[in-house]
Amino acid sequence: MNMSTKIIKITRNTENAPNNSGPYSQTVAFSHYNNISAQLPIDPKSGKMVSGGVKEQTTQCLANIKAIVESIGHVMDDVVKITIFLKNISDIDVVNEVYTTFFQNYLPTRTTVAVAALPLDALVQIEAVISNGEGTTPQEPCALIKVARNTENAPKGLYSQTVAFSHYNNISAQLPIDPKSGKMIDGGVKEQAEQCLNNIKAILESIGHVMDDVVKTTIFIKNIADIEAVNEVCTKFFPDYVPARTIVNVSALPMDALVQIDTVVSHGDGTPPQLPEDTRLLIIEANNTENAPKAPYAHTVAFSHYNHISGQLPLDPKTCEVVAGGVKEQAGQCLNNIKAILESIDHVMDDVVKINIQLKNIADIDAVNEVYTTFFKSDLPARTIVGVSAIPMNALVQIDAVVSNCESTPPKA
Repeated sequence: MNMSTKIIKITRNTENAPNNSGPYSQTVAFSHYNNISAQLPIDPKSGKMVSGGVKEQTTQCLANIKAIVESIGHVMDDVVKITIFLKNISDIDVVNEVYTTFFQNYLPTRTTVAVAALPLDALVQIEAVISNGEGTTPQEPCALIKVARNTENAPKGLYSQTVAFSHYNNISAQLPIDPKSGKMIDGGVKEQAEQCLNNIKAILESIGHVMDDVVKTTIFIKNIADIEAVNEVCTKFFPDYVPARTIVNVSALPMDALVQIDTVVSHGDGTPPQLPEDTRLLIIEANNTENAPKAPYAHTVAFSHYNHISGQLPLDPKTCEVVAGGVKEQAGQCLNNIKAILESIDHVMDDVVKINIQLKNIADIDAVNEVYTTFFKSDLPARTIVGVSAIPMNALVQIDAVVSNCESTPPKA
């Protein structure tokens, strides 16, 4: 691609939000999306955790997001997706009370989970993805319209089921709820996983999409031992093409569910004023490389201007076994696997716009940061870190990534 037309990634920070709590950029914009680093309940002036309980902490997290959003000329109604990490799942009602005061006109898509630990021993941490209609240089600003939709065929809640913007749909994480009764279905993890995926399928069909339009799934499970059972169910819904995937062990889910599934969906038709006839034929490109550990899903799935990288464990790609050593060696291997995947599709680590890190021990953050910063020569990506009680293969760390894709994906021939 001619360098003069290469879309440029924009990283930005503001003094009105915390900027000393880790090696990350507060917001990284690329093309028509901004990725906001997970915000902790830190007062940006003092650099310390706010006093009070989960209500005060939630208010501060959202105020920090609002400050970042406003610093780049946006508003909270530009948020398309919110992810809330709680220390205690029972705090949902209090969080919801605060949450609705920040969104007056519409509700974004949402994912809520409880994890084993959060940085600084916080009770809550919140991340966001926001629309970026102006694009990034050299794209021309365009008044793209955000499209929020719901269907009676999937559960309703304090969220929009799907929010489309430009070439992506953001689907609220689905619980194993029967949409007719509004109650949790009977059965174990297999039945619950199937209901989650049926709900996703119903949402997609309501907007003229199919399961093969999914580019990334994040599966939140209560019991790490349930991975194989959930993977078995997933094969029924993705028999031919398997999206990128990350499995995250959580300490609790809403309604005491065993599983919750989050998806990112391609949206070739774009949103107005983009013209469907110009864009609906964009191709999803799934790729794998022998230089990263084999997995029963795609290493990377590109669509339009983004690549989605599956969660990488600290596995040696030749042996598919966890590397020797501690968390430093493991973090280095996870990042080397991501680097190998990126290089296999002619990208580099500085194309990464967002990194998600799960740690077995939240106290390992400093050690991970020491390794982490050696992988990025230029601006740091946006980032989210959570502590989890278990990681597949008893690893200490797992890392996934969202990557800019300036060349976009081609239309069908």
